[in-house]
Amino acid sequence: MTNSMFRLVLSMLLGMIVGAERKRKGQIAGIRTFALISMGACLAMLLSIYVPQVYLGLKNGDPGRIAAQVITGIGFLGGGAMIHMKGAVRGLTTAAGIWMTAIIGMAVGIGMYFISIGATILILLTLVAFEQYEKKRKLGQESKVINLTVNGIVRDLSAYHRVFNEHKIHLSTFFIEYNYEKDETELDFVVLAHAYSNLLPMLDCISRVQPTKKLTLSSQLDI
Repeated sequence: MTNSMFRLVLSMLLGMIVGAERKRKGQIAGIRTFALISMGACLAMLLSIYVPQVYLGLKNGDPGRIAAQVITGIGFLGGGAMIHMKGAVRGLTTAAGIWMTAIIGMAVGIGMYFISIGATILILLTLVAFEQYEKKRKLGQESKVINLTVNGIVRDLSAYHRVFNEHKIHLSTFFIEYNYEKDETELDFVVLAHAYSNLLPMLDCISRVQPTKKLTLSSQLDI
């Protein structure tokens, strides 16, 4: 009994460590969620070992039965952590973390303490250290939307193209809406930019191309 409680506490602590990192990133699944997932998986593994020993007389039990259902069922929680908007998906990393944390809880439940602690350290290395590496190297690209409202009817976009080229921003597509009554043009530029790049200098240049009344920058998920 004491050994089982130790495993539950250890699985809770390891889950909390991973959950703290995800909460730091503003994800919906945080410390409590990851702790409960890890403990639940650990308890499922303990039950999977205990039940056959007590009721079927098997010396080592069959830890694969309940454990197999945990692996399948945890996918529903992972799916709930993902957000689907405008054909894009957010929260994949958190969903993968939930799945991995459940496996860690199962490993603790079966007594693989060293592997469980090592896996937790590797998760933190993946989530924290690799994130810093991506920022330093400016790896990955994000889709952004630049919305402009300018005076006059704009029929030539070559000046905007030059600004994007100078700042190494890829223009994916654009949308134009003319308002002849107010004599103004609304432009939506969908661009690809490095995930950690500073876009403020480029926005300043964009605003100087035409007399600009309004300028906004947003993620493509927001439109």
